[in-house]
Formats: sequence, structure tokens, C-alpha cells
Amino acid sequence: MRNDNLKSYLNLHLIVFIWGFTAILGALITITANALVWYRMFFAAIFLGFFLVFQKKSFKIPLKSFLKLIFVGLLIALHWIFFFKAIHVSNVSITLSVFSLGAFFASILEPLFYGRKVLWYEVFFGLIIIAGLALIIKVEINYLDGMLYALAAIILGVLFTLMNGKLIADHDPSVISFYEFLAGVFFISIYFLFQQKFTSDFFILTANNWILILILASICTAYAFTASVKVMQKLTPYTVMLTTNLEPVYGIILAYFILGGKEKMSFEFYIGALIIVLTVIFNGVIKQYEKTKFKKNNSTLNN
Repeated sequence: MRNDNLKSYLNLHLIVFIWGFTAILGALITITANALVWYRMFFAAIFLGFFLVFQKKSFKIPLKSFLKLIFVGLLIALHWIFFFKAIHVSNVSITLSVFSLGAFFASILEPLFYGRKVLWYEVFFGLIIIAGLALIIKVEINYLDGMLYALAAIILGVLFTLMNGKLIADHDPSVISFYEFLAGVFFISIYFLFQQKFTSDFFILTANNWILILILASICTAYAFTASVKVMQKLTPYTVMLTTNLEPVYGIILAYFILGGKEKMSFEFYIGALIIVLTVIFNGVIKQYEKTKFKKNNSTLNN
């Protein structure tokens, strides 16, 4: 069991690194946020559909669960739209730094979803992360619009993570992701039809955009998203959300070296990012201590 948890945790860090690279792709792809999310979910659904057929997995799912997946798919689509919009109106570093609030929202909402008590240190770490974010906002207030879009994105991200944490107990991660992506494509398509955005120009992209979108849809979405749902079989949604706070670190470092220019932030910004990293580390230390203490107490009682 310990090895399974360790493997899931290491896999989660790989996923978070990939998500950090996702932000770079979002900055490099030169189409609107809505169109980008439509292409991302469309091709991700196709990739997962082929995977399910190849693995000979059943597409059948109860109607009640199917309706839940449709709703979660809508949340995911909106989450990604706000995410890429935030990147376009600010930059990768600002957008990802706001995502650190995910742990705080998860510490409040997860007990409501799972019926467990609120852990003091989860709220405490969430408040520290807010302090780190406040430092960033103080010195980068000119990116306020991007921060607000990112805030909306992370709230939606926490909600669908918590809902998937329940769905994973009864359904295959690939099947969950497949239907959620299809639902996202459906809702965005309805919007595009009303807005008459499905023109010939919509489907004419540069070769560079096509390549980046396919990388985004396959590695950064079909694989990473499905794998993130799967790790919740071993890890709690809060642990997933707090580890996801390393996404800003990976993304900011990548952005600095790949994009340069406007990604070079103030000294105070990097202090705030460091606070976030240390919080993630301390959370892991405390959780490990709590697990060890619990096992020792059980061993004493059994003896």
C-alpha cells in the first residue's frame, strides 16, 4: 500500500509538471481561449475514445453517473476557458501563482463533500498560501484582470476535482475523462453555434498551432487529466490540490526560460512563489507524521 501511494504521489508530480508546461502551450497557441478549449477537449476525447476501444473497455455507464459527468464536463470547459483567458490577458506566471489558492478552497470544500472534519493544518497552510499570493498581488496589481480570471478558473477546478474524487470510486478514469471531454465539446459547440463562430476560418490554423494543439490534447490532456483522476484512487483531493500548487513553480520556471520577456517578474513575486513551495513541503511532512502516528497508535492498541 505504501509503495502504491508513493508511486501515485510521484506520478502526480509528473502530471503537475506537465500541467505547468500546458500553460506555456496556452501562451504559444495564437487562437482565442474558447476555441483553444474546444480543440483541446475535442481531440482529447478522440484520443481517449481510441484508447478505450484498443483496451476493449466498456463505454457503458449508469444514467445518473452520465448526468454527473456532463455537469463536470461543463465545469472543466469553463475552468480551462478562464485559465487560458487569464494567460492571454496577463501571463503564465501570474495565472499559475493564483492557482495556489486551490489548496485553501479545497481545505474548506473537501470536508463538506466527504463528510470529514476540517483539519487545522490544511486551513493554516491555505492561509499561508493566501499570504504568499497577497505579496504577489501587491507588487503585480497591473495584472488584476488576469488574476480574477485565474481565480474563477481555480474555484471551478476545485469543484470538478472534488466531484471526480467521488466518481472515481465507481468508474474507470479513462471513461470518466472521455465523457467529460465530450460534454465540454458539446457545451462549447452550442455556444459557438449561437454565436455563429463555426466558420471556415475557425478550422484554418497555422501548422505551428496544429502541432501545439495536438501536443496539448494528447499528452497534456488525454494522458495527464486521466492520470490525475486515477491517482485520486490513492490520494485525497486535498493532497492532489496542494501538490498542484507546484504547477506555478514548474510553469514559472519553464516560462522564464522558454518565453522570457514579460515572464520575468519582480523579486517579491518569487518570494511569494517560494512561500507556496515551502507550504507544499511542510504539508507533506505533517501528513507523513500523522500517518506514522496513526499506525503506531493502532499497533499499540492491537498489542
